Amino acid sequence: MKKKIRKVLVVILSLVFLGSLTMLLFQWKDYRAGEEIYAQAEQAAKQSPSEAKPAPEEPQPQENPDETEVILQEISVAALQEISSAVVGWIHIPDTMLSYPLVQGEDNSYYLDHAWNGQVTSVGSIFMDCRCAPDFTDFNTIIYGHRMRNGSMFASLKYYNKLTYWEEHPLVYIKDGEMLRRYEIFAAYETPVRACTYETGVTDEASRQAVIDFAVEHSDIDTGIVPEVTDRIVTLSTCTGDGYDTRWVVQAVERPAS
Repeated sequence: MKKKIRKVLVVILSLVFLGSLTMLLFQWKDYRAGEEIYAQAEQAAKQSPSEAKPAPEEPQPQENPDETEVILQEISVAALQEISSAVVGWIHIPDTMLSYPLVQGEDNSYYLDHAWNGQVTSVGSIFMDCRCAPDFTDFNTIIYGHRMRNGSMFASLKYYNKLTYWEEHPLVYIKDGEMLRRYEIFAAYETPVRACTYETGVTDEASRQAVIDFAVEHSDIDTGIVPEVTDRIVTLSTCTGDGYDTRWVVQAVERPAS
């Protein structure tokens, strides 16, 4: 009797192991497909608009911050827009894996499981809140991305809970057409999804100050940077890996590009 039970347990455990292995293989395949999609995006962005035909290419290593503005001049947002009209820019944090096309959809769900070119993929896209102005003129521009287990998309944002990481990666760049926008990161924290962090269309000074105060007070790191109500900020939002009630955000304030 005991031998039969052991045999049954062995069979069950074997099936569980094979099922888990199969899921991991499918996940790896999906991640690999996502990497190829965004390698194509980088290739297409470095062509002139009339030549933009994506082809697979291995991801290139990131450059240091001093070279970033020169490197991003090679990115043609117009070339990507010939492939997808949803593209509004390119977002980049130096010396990280975070360097992707930035898109905006008609809602905030489509690009959770679609790539920048509309291809279905679990890695999704880096996308702007559909309520925000696509030209970055809002006080608070909200941008979403998945926290992928392979370190892609917005996964690197989790490291901003350490001041040392912020010191090494303090800037966010967004190529908006021919304009290059430079942002200084000032706060990083976990927040409820209904917090003022996610308010859009904020125009009065009192509400803007409330958003700034909330960010500074809740930040896990003290950067010493405090935006003014007349500034423009970006809020980079991703999941925490611990439920759906809160999100991990990194916020940055726009500064003149050097």
